[in-house]
Amino acid sequence: MRGSLIEVFAAELAQLDVAATSADPDGAGPLASGFDEDFKETVKAAAPGGALDARREKMIVVPCQVEVASFEALEEVLGGASPRSRLTLVFHFRDLERMGLIDARTGDPLIAQNDRLVAIRDFRTGEVVQAIRAPPGLYITELQPQFGLGGRRNLLLAAFTERALGPSGGA
Repeated sequence: MRGSLIEVFAAELAQLDVAATSADPDGAGPLASGFDEDFKETVKAAAPGGALDARREKMIVVPCQVEVASFEALEEVLGGASPRSRLTLVFHFRDLERMGLIDARTGDPLIAQNDRLVAIRDFRTGEVVQAIRAPPGLYITELQPQFGLGGRRNLLLAAFTERALGPSGGA
């Protein structure tokens, strides 16, 4: 017996697609890859008609339980006000295993830091219950496996926070 989630929703997550991001993002332009060679992160650059963000994502929908610590609480920054949010999604390892979201070699979950929360959906109908604005977006900043019922790891807690929109102006 491994227990179960209490109030089940569906989390729509955008995961970095490494293969698609590694491809040439600007065709005949100066970039050869969507990753910066020095900083090992996705490229953001000026482009005709706007900015180029080379990050490519793949979408997954995973059953979860939602625990909100704060949602869009305003914090003053040098450029104005920035919403601060922190919520935790609880995933059951049984669901991750069933969906192929566990690395067969290491046993690690394939849900990872920097995965972006797109929306929380009704588990039965798929309707959006809460969309997440990006920017700033909510990204996984901490993953914490929980061990319990049946002497096995059964839950994965994923903490989501936003990315800062500007430098903090407070102490």
